[in-house]
Amino acid sequence: QVKELVLDNCRSDDGKIIGLSSDFENLEFLSMINIHLLSVSNLPKLNKLRKLELSDNRISGGLEVLAERTPNLTHLNLSGNKIKDINTLEPLKKLPNLHSLDLFNCEVTMLINYRESVFTLLPQLTYLDGFDADDQEAPDSDPEADGEGLEDEYENGEDDLDEEVIDDEEDEDDDLEGEEEEDGVDDEEEDEEEDGEEDEEDEADDDLPRGEKRKRNLEDEGEEDAEEEEDDEDD
Repeated sequence: QVKELVLDNCRSDDGKIIGLSSDFENLEFLSMINIHLLSVSNLPKLNKLRKLELSDNRISGGLEVLAERTPNLTHLNLSGNKIKDINTLEPLKKLPNLHSLDLFNCEVTMLINYRESVFTLLPQLTYLDGFDADDQEAPDSDPEADGEGLEDEYENGEDDLDEEVIDDEEDEDDDLEGEEEEDGVDDEEEDEEEDGEEDEEDEADDDLPRGEKRKRNLEDEGEEDAEEEEDDEDD
């Protein structure tokens, strides 16, 4: 019941795939990247296979086997192989469902009018090396799997945090200003109370008759002189 099989970086035996047989009849995805594969001649019959990854191997031809063994193939990646001529790709015409082909880092991509020639040779293709005939890029299969959704959430989260920090700082500034204003009011009230007490004493002195007022002043001076004499005696 295996539907996906990845054999990347495994060692093939003299360019042959050991253990891979037609018993994997339900296989839909097969990846054999960088296993020193020389050809696909030993590929078993895999009627349900749709995606085949063969990049970074040493395949130079013999692609007619794919039409015989994997007739329902839709995606084929031959990047980094030894394919040099457009004619080497001609057997892929027998794969009617093939709509995506990758040939990155193959010598064939250096040929003049390479893209036009391949699209002409394989009219069933939609994408060659990730772009269609009008140079429109193939859409991503799953944006969330690439982490784009998480980045947006993270950025939004940072914006929310920044707004909260700004709000907190504004609240603290308001509190400090309020405290300063209250302190200022309290100080003014204390000054007014002290001034009021002094004014009341002055008014009380003004209400006394001149003789009693003079007597009171003399008594105050006498008390001050007595205090000074006591200080002198102590010295």
